Amino acid sequence: MTTALTYVIKYVADMDRAARFHRDNLGLVVRLQSPHWTEFDTGATTLALHPATADHPVGSCQVGFGVPTIADFYADQQARGVQFTSPPTDMHGQKIARFKDSEGAECSASGQ
Repeated sequence: MTTALTYVIKYVADMDRAARFHRDNLGLVVRLQSPHWTEFDTGATTLALHPATADHPVGSCQVGFGVPTIADFYADQQARGVQFTSPPTDMHGQKIARFKDSEGAECSASGQ
């Protein structure tokens, strides 16, 4: 099974300010922008900005992985003892599962 880093979600206090910084200072190309979600095209991995919350404080990040088959990934990782916080669920036109990594950080996996 091939796993690829596909998303990094960075939690921000001020969406407009953060989007401007990443666009104007770092030269990243905006793929889409809204008050609650901004994406930058950075090659194989998308950088997304999201408003911070109590669960995701300012400056924290969450990583997302792409897998060929989400059902196979879910079954395999459950068998290995990985703790899932959300089973594969239809979201944003794909199936996404959320799980805790070895350090307790929430990550996501998406696939067919």
